[in-house]
Amino acid sequence: MSTQTASGSMSFLSGKPLRFIAAGILLINGMFPALWILFTSLKSEAELTAKPITWIPHAPTLQNYMQAFSDQPLHVFLFNSFMVALLSTALTLLVSVLAAYALARLNLAYRGLILSLIIAVSTFPLVTLLVPLFEIMRALNLLNSWTALVLPYTVLSLPVCTLMLVSFFEGIPRDLENAAMIDGCTRMGALFKIVVPLCAPGVFTAGILAFVNAWDEFLLALSFNSNPALRTLPVGIQLYQGEFAFPWPVISAALVVGIVPVAILIVIFQERVVSGLTAGGIKG
Repeated sequence: MSTQTASGSMSFLSGKPLRFIAAGILLINGMFPALWILFTSLKSEAELTAKPITWIPHAPTLQNYMQAFSDQPLHVFLFNSFMVALLSTALTLLVSVLAAYALARLNLAYRGLILSLIIAVSTFPLVTLLVPLFEIMRALNLLNSWTALVLPYTVLSLPVCTLMLVSFFEGIPRDLENAAMIDGCTRMGALFKIVVPLCAPGVFTAGILAFVNAWDEFLLALSFNSNPALRTLPVGIQLYQGEFAFPWPVISAALVVGIVPVAILIVIFQERVVSGLTAGGIKG
């Protein structure tokens, strides 16, 4: 009997029921906050504070979205966030592609030490880097500019993107590059015409990670830019709250507007991102 019970328990733990339970927990954990913000953005203030709590809005309204754009220059926050994230992503991909290629292909001395240092740097908490980065930006007279955010965001995303691309580049046969160079390509030409296109899933995945990191970042954006015209979305959203009031429906509407661009980006490149993550995990 005990043997049958043990085998039944093992069958449950390794079978479909446990997988469905785990998938359900992950789905609820991921979707519930987003759905709650969406439903809150469609409620009036009276319905939000009514008792008992209503999960789904009884009288959905788009007034909160219109108020989100009228109370604060939300379109300016979106534009600033998009430009900062786009520029930092482009710079991150350029530098990480070159760095990963050097680590994967060139016979560098102390390659293992370099990779270990990259991993170590990626573990530093952002708050410990705030003061040094602020002093550097002030010394370079870059405060209150997009550059004050683009450069730190690039540096912060480089370790993860570089490590990811190293594993992809190592999976590309060297013979393809050698054949391209025999046909007249330079090493850089072989990199961008042969290697990078073959590693497109990894490059797209690294770009998405860099973009999302820059889009969501709050601490540096708050500290480095005091100019209202240069505020990014995470900093701008906090301006909706008053001294004694928190207009949660309006704040939720602004959050939904901020989530939409990233969601669209991920949906468009979903297949490449998934294949990049799975291939990187197998190769790594």
